[in-house]
Amino acid sequence: MRLVLDSSFVIDHLRGERSAVARWHRIFEAGDEPIVTEIVICEVRAGLRPEAERHLEGLLMPVEFVQPALDTAMTAGRWRAEARTRGRTLSLADALIAAAADSLGAAVLTRNVRDFRLTPVRVETY
Repeated sequence: MRLVLDSSFVIDHLRGERSAVARWHRIFEAGDEPIVTEIVICEVRAGLRPEAERHLEGLLMPVEFVQPALDTAMTAGRWRAEARTRGRTLSLADALIAAAADSLGAAVLTRNVRDFRLTPVRVETY
């Protein structure tokens, strides 16, 4: 299975959260494909202490990096608009991460299930 890693997962793994670390190992045991976008890397890096940057880089070494295309951004914008018409707020970052997963036929790996449920993308948790 292809899995777009959400920022919450990467942050939890960097903090040593047991369920995130265990899920990380299961990704490779199962032959799943971890993926990140520039949105995730930017969100995570913004909250890191400078000395922790090398840990983030090490974690991302076996992960595929993708930059979604125009149609992915259009999908994210459409989902945000649809959520707004229902009186809900889908953040820009979550919309873009979900749309990237959708365009890749992937699921989003997150603990932030509630917000991603505003999109039709598959969600996996840990």
